[in-house]
Amino acid sequence: MFDGVDLGLEARGRACLVGRNGAGKSTLLRILAGATAPDSGERFVKPGLKIALVRQEPVIDGERLIEHASAGGAPRHAAEAALEGLGLDPARPTAGLSGGEARRAALARAFAEAPDVLLLDEPTNHLDILAIETLEARLGRIGASLLMVSHDRAFLTRATTRCFWLEGRRVRRLDAGFGDFEDWAAGISAADAEEERRLDVAIAREAHWMTHGVTARRTRNEGRRRRLVALRADKAERLRLSAGSMAIGAGVGAPSGRRVIEARKLCKTYGERTLLRDFSTRIIKGDRVAIVGANGAGKTTLVKLLLGEIPPDSGSVRLGSNLDIAYIDQARIDLAADLTLVQALAPLGGDQVMVQGQPRHVAAYARDYLFRDDQLRQPVASLSGGERNRLLLARALARPSNLMVLDEPTNDLDIETLDLLEDVLADYAGTLILVSHDRDFIDRLATSTIALDGRGGAVETPGGWSDLTLQNPGFFTPDAKPPKTAAPRAAGASRPVAAPVKLSFRDARRLAELEARLAALAAEIAGHEQSLADAGLYGRDPAAFERVSQGLSAARSALAKAEDEWFVLEELRERLTRPVALSPVDSSND
Repeated sequence: MFDGVDLGLEARGRACLVGRNGAGKSTLLRILAGATAPDSGERFVKPGLKIALVRQEPVIDGERLIEHASAGGAPRHAAEAALEGLGLDPARPTAGLSGGEARRAALARAFAEAPDVLLLDEPTNHLDILAIETLEARLGRIGASLLMVSHDRAFLTRATTRCFWLEGRRVRRLDAGFGDFEDWAAGISAADAEEERRLDVAIAREAHWMTHGVTARRTRNEGRRRRLVALRADKAERLRLSAGSMAIGAGVGAPSGRRVIEARKLCKTYGERTLLRDFSTRIIKGDRVAIVGANGAGKTTLVKLLLGEIPPDSGSVRLGSNLDIAYIDQARIDLAADLTLVQALAPLGGDQVMVQGQPRHVAAYARDYLFRDDQLRQPVASLSGGERNRLLLARALARPSNLMVLDEPTNDLDIETLDLLEDVLADYAGTLILVSHDRDFIDRLATSTIALDGRGGAVETPGGWSDLTLQNPGFFTPDAKPPKTAAPRAAGASRPVAAPVKLSFRDARRLAELEARLAALAAEIAGHEQSLADAGLYGRDPAAFERVSQGLSAARSALAKAEDEWFVLEELRERLTRPVALSPVDSSND
């Protein structure tokens, strides 16, 4: 994984360790913590130094959280304070914790032990944005030296003053925070590429001399032969160390209608807890909508409501026409542990997978996502978190779609993969619904952001996370109250709220006609598509195939026009029925 690594941490340093998935970052952290022995080299630790390691997949033992948090020797009061500071009940049983709760419990134990050096392996995984910001504030106050492995750009930018880059079995050091890392790494990559070019030139020159040079001078020939062998060995090692780059793209299906999803006054309650109250939104073709909020606030529930997978307690959801949905689930329930990688990519059997409508060999497609040939027959259970997420992306992006729903897609992905995924989604011609805790990822992609406060409140703001927090200060505060509608004032102040105005009879009738026409056109399109799905239709009856194709094109065009007209009337109806407060008047005239 690495060879000849020199790395040191000074008192109160704030450093990150970055690199690709599988580069050896977790192994290096375990060596620094003393949990794994290196094959060679020396590890020096200042006498008496206390080190704490929070692993990427922490194990929470003991019957209750307080027992786990104090198991490392921390005083009970310190363990309780650390748990409560991260939003956990010390008396809670350890069984049945979610991924985010297990992460917070592991962090609380490390904080309670008051270490001199704190090593954190993916500390933001499964944490919601509010918990990440709490963690950032806590890390800013502790006096320990920090070394963190993370893919969260915003977190690393705020929390670090030094970077270690594990690449090609070496560790390079940048004496600046992560905000300067990408420009610095790009410069190093350019220098490495130039060195690679010079090596290729040297190999070509030596090979030419060996072929065409004077052969009588055997001693010199032997020396140059050894030099050529050494150069080729160096080249082979460089190629072996190069992990390659992912080559991914998103397949886009037939265009959807202009309206993708319209939700009106959605309400959803579980037991005594209200997750959503009177929420409305309209998602138009091409939108990139992010959904944010604390763990348990109802983000996944909102997605399922919008997709029609679960019914609301009240309100309505209307899906647009011709939707072809690709869904990556947060829990990865679609990946059975005993499936092999081949079975997951080609569930119908064989060695072919349909990628954007074209057949490809499953091994070649798997290589696009950096899977080795020897992994094809391995069970999903043997894959790392990042590999499982890449596998889900490979499955979802292979099929044509016009609505992509990604629930926590960034977990366990390295920064390079995140960059590539971001580029793919930015170029995606369909509509995107994104549930994520990655603030930088949201800021780079979202056209609007829906925030849930976990108490039934929801707000939608144009832009990403930064726009949301700027325009809605205090929205997530537990004691924040939704703004109240001002009551009509007494005489001499404001005139009462004006009564709503309805659509004209003609417009209301036309709106109802359009509702029925949209449904009929959607059914007509589905019928044409079913007919064209018959692979033998063209061979049996080319004229019928042509008629169906033309009918499908005409129906889609008619649907687009009907939707445009429906939107105009629907927006007019909403404006007219919205109550309007009138200007102040003199009470003597009432």
